[in-house]
Amino acid sequence: MNKKLFSATVIAQSGVAFGTSGARGLVTQFTAEVCAAFTHAFIAGMQRNFSFSQVAIAIDNRPSSHAMAMACASALQQLDIEVVYYGVVPTPALAFVAQEDVIPAIMVTGSHIPFDRNGLKFYRPDGEISKADEQVIITEQVEFAELGELPELAVSNRAAEEYITRYTSLFTTPWLTGKRIGIYEHSSAGRDLYYRIFEKLGAEVIALERSDQFVPIDTEAVSEEDTLKAINWSKEYNLDAVFSTDGDGDRPLVSDENGNWLRGDILGLLSAEALNIKALAVPVSCNTAIESCDRFAYVQRTKIGSPYVIAEFANLAKRFKSVAGFEANGGFLLGSDVLLNGQLLKALPTRDAILPAIMLLAAAGERGISTLVNELPQRFTHSDRIQNFATEKSQQIISQGKNAPQKLLTQLGFDNAVIESVDETDGLRMILADGRIVHLRPSGNAPELRCYAEAETYSKANQYVVHTLKNIQTL
Repeated sequence: MNKKLFSATVIAQSGVAFGTSGARGLVTQFTAEVCAAFTHAFIAGMQRNFSFSQVAIAIDNRPSSHAMAMACASALQQLDIEVVYYGVVPTPALAFVAQEDVIPAIMVTGSHIPFDRNGLKFYRPDGEISKADEQVIITEQVEFAELGELPELAVSNRAAEEYITRYTSLFTTPWLTGKRIGIYEHSSAGRDLYYRIFEKLGAEVIALERSDQFVPIDTEAVSEEDTLKAINWSKEYNLDAVFSTDGDGDRPLVSDENGNWLRGDILGLLSAEALNIKALAVPVSCNTAIESCDRFAYVQRTKIGSPYVIAEFANLAKRFKSVAGFEANGGFLLGSDVLLNGQLLKALPTRDAILPAIMLLAAAGERGISTLVNELPQRFTHSDRIQNFATEKSQQIISQGKNAPQKLLTQLGFDNAVIESVDETDGLRMILADGRIVHLRPSGNAPELRCYAEAETYSKANQYVVHTLKNIQTL
């Protein structure tokens, strides 16, 4: 007889917790029973508000993801729910097809965090779960049986095909003809889809550096190695852009024609304008050029994390016809249906990597992406993180800074700087009298402390981040 387990107890004992986007933890913490506990609690919450007989599952390319998907599927089978398994596809592809079918979905992915960690993202039939839904999942005490042998999963290619069609159907001509797009494939979940989209739109695609090992690309903290790669590839292959994503394909990384990676918020700004978006919800960490460019009717700042951006869409939709959001990491969230070339593009309120890349190329036309960027107000941001930095220590530093921000700023080496205002929306964001910004925030996904800076030149923003993180280590 199988042992009886209780979901909230299993989850609490696992050490797995919800971060800015999904439940994250070490692979060793995501046992089959932990995956089952999350699944049972998620479904119990969904069944109160929705009627469904299927749940969609997909995974990224992490070595641990397939076994976790089998455990989730086994839990669903205990509930007599049919599993629709889409294999390795980008998170937005899974979210889109599940939204079309009006069924819940589970994405097994740790996004950009190292391969010894993983995660679960959950989707309601009407979109990404909220912070309130997360609380239900971790507190729901559902009884379930210990799992037996895990089921084999047959892969459907429908999510991949519908995701490709979502974007290629918007255009009647191969308008990227003559353009050369490099795709930095690494271990991205969408690496077998992206070239098909760009080729269908007319571009010549050059596949770059596919990896058999999982590569934890963080689009918000691009390594110096990846920075140089894009510049060298652009020269070697005469590229108009380099396109890449994080591990699960919901955050884009796009370069201009010179191989310079665009910051995610600049990419989002240009893409939103190209889509004729009127109102934006963006996290507090995004570049202030979004407001100062004066291209949007309204901009609402939120805490960092897609659930907070999505939560704001309902308020904006009451006042504006076209609504979207994006994050400093590049993920673009379409909060309302929009018309593009006379075609209806349905809302997809979850982070997506392909839409902003396509709209950036459409906006650039023959001028080159760098021209668009140079026309914006010249405000520059940079961010980086200290890895393996205890969350408790991060929170202590933030707390002390909130009580005495000027003192913390001096400890960080900004001796002659004067704080004009402090924003505590998420972490500690110190706006200086001369326009510089220094923002500290513990990561919601891993034991990391992130630093964001904004200044009048990129080199200064970069310098402030390096300077801050170096001094943090001495506190």
